[in-house]
Amino acid sequence: MKLPRLAEQELIAAIRADFSGKKQGGLALGIGDDAAVIKPGGENLVLTTDLLVEGSHFLRSLYPPYLLGRKSLNVNISDVAAMGGRPLYALLGLGLPPSLPRSWVERFFAGMRSAAEAGRVRLIGGDLALAEKILISVTLVGQAKTFVRRSGGKPGHLLFVSGYPGRANAGRELLQSGVRSGRDRAADRLIKTFLDPVPQVELGLRLSKLGAASAMLDTSDGLSVDIDNLCRESRVGAEILADYIPISPELKRLRKSPLQDALYGGEDYGLLFSVPPSKLSAVAKLEKEFCLSRIGRLVPGGKVYLLDPSGRKTLFVPRGFRHFK
Repeated sequence: MKLPRLAEQELIAAIRADFSGKKQGGLALGIGDDAAVIKPGGENLVLTTDLLVEGSHFLRSLYPPYLLGRKSLNVNISDVAAMGGRPLYALLGLGLPPSLPRSWVERFFAGMRSAAEAGRVRLIGGDLALAEKILISVTLVGQAKTFVRRSGGKPGHLLFVSGYPGRANAGRELLQSGVRSGRDRAADRLIKTFLDPVPQVELGLRLSKLGAASAMLDTSDGLSVDIDNLCRESRVGAEILADYIPISPELKRLRKSPLQDALYGGEDYGLLFSVPPSKLSAVAKLEKEFCLSRIGRLVPGGKVYLLDPSGRKTLFVPRGFRHFK
């Protein structure tokens, strides 16, 4: 089977099967979540890696190098946040075309340094190479006293999301259509959400400390895909209330189908998590601080349904960013 025809989930499942032999000592969680977890001593170490490829994940003509440097680290920090962990150390693999201006490289590293300082992360090593296009691979090591996986959701648990899904996707499409910053405040906010995502580390830590999230992941691939991923790993279904999906004022004003952006966009890097009924009061105290919205509940079975305001159910087919599509 040729790689472009291979679905991302199929590839992950195949790799998972090939490397799921006897666990080595210290491995607490392997392939399948936002990050792996090892426990060589008394603490859980959370490890994740992410690859950004020019032309697939970003266009050089649209992405300022400073913000690309920030995003390269922050998307990994978001994975650690989704496990309820705190980021610590980063390794960088970087492939650069020989024609790339030195100023671009300097701005890229300035952005990465900015994100590292904000996230309290130390860059401790990596590798550089010549490449036909820009390739960025960041590996991040974090720490978690207790970690939250995707597979802990149960029927009856409530689903929450942080922030406003769909803003980043709208910002990307505005950029690609020729809209530039500085002309409209609402458009500027959407574009900034896409170019410079903010990982939700503090929210992840608080949820982990409270034991309030039974399952969690970050909203990087689009809400519909992320809900499907959480349900698949937890072996449950879900009922999503369409009129409970948070829609930002900017989406309502600038987009023809804001709900479609919210459901099927991607790269928002908020957190999607399930909450047992016994922990609802604890989560309620975080709702305003972290802009949390309850969007549905987990149910038995493996299907996800979208409920309109009248209560009519339709099968909720995941659609969003997928590799190798």
